[in-house]
Amino acid sequence: MAGGLIPFLGDAPLQAALAAWRAWLANERRASAHTLDGYGRDLAAFLGFLSGHLGNEPRLADLATLKPADFRSFLAHRSSDGLGRTSMARAMSSLRSFFRYLDRNQLLHNPALKTVRSPRPPRALPKPLAADEALETIGSAADLQDEPWMAARDTALFTLLYGCGLRLGEALALNRGDAPSGEVMTITGKGQKQRLVPLLPAVVEAVALYLGQCPYAGAPSAPLFVGARGKRLNPGVVQRQMRRVRALLGLPETATPHALRHSFATHLLSGGGDLRTIQELLGHASLSTTQRYTEVDAGKLAAVYRDAHPRAKSLEHED
Repeated sequence: MAGGLIPFLGDAPLQAALAAWRAWLANERRASAHTLDGYGRDLAAFLGFLSGHLGNEPRLADLATLKPADFRSFLAHRSSDGLGRTSMARAMSSLRSFFRYLDRNQLLHNPALKTVRSPRPPRALPKPLAADEALETIGSAADLQDEPWMAARDTALFTLLYGCGLRLGEALALNRGDAPSGEVMTITGKGQKQRLVPLLPAVVEAVALYLGQCPYAGAPSAPLFVGARGKRLNPGVVQRQMRRVRALLGLPETATPHALRHSFATHLLSGGGDLRTIQELLGHASLSTTQRYTEVDAGKLAAVYRDAHPRAKSLEHED
């Protein structure tokens, strides 16, 4: 879908509906390029399936006649192609978005999809770093850069991720006018929702040190974190740098930039933070998302108990 490169089957009315839906996602819902591309591939796969399933190139009118069994056949087909549950759940989300758009705009009405249950994706628990690992990650980021200003940039970025619990995309979307200063900063997260995040002095100092060394001057609207050529820093560059840090420190593959955000939440919880406050700091829409961190913390407590409590050791011998 990104750049209009994903081909879609279908008659002229269906093509027009797809184009209008894509424009709505991009302009009204402000979907990211990654989301647009994923939704586009899902719809392309669905229409390709329908072409064989119906025996003809799909028409907009055909979508109104589809039964629950047709959607389940699509899921079975994708499963046989080796698609995982997470990807299949996203495919169903893409279809629901498109069919809701068609219904709201009175292009067609088909309630069959509502009766089809989406595959439940596997529930992955966050994998935070230990406190000392998080600090070592921040401290080692500068050691892997030859340019002093880029070393300061990586230190500032990792400090921001861990110190404020930001998503990588949120941090890289910041402009110079958004640079942390004072005691709080405003972050625009998913769905363009804004939240206030308290600032540690270490975060403010690290970003100020980076800006003092950065060779690229910029207006308040210029990107805060930039690459070697002065353009907004690409997340792939950050992820590659994290892999280098991971190898240097012998950390597991789960040590990613996002793991610093998980570490922020888990360490706050361990220190006595309440779930509602952590939910606000992370920008989670649902408390159930934040509650995953209680499971992480409970696992840590159980490990400490098993390793250190004399009664736990005696129970092991009794077993």
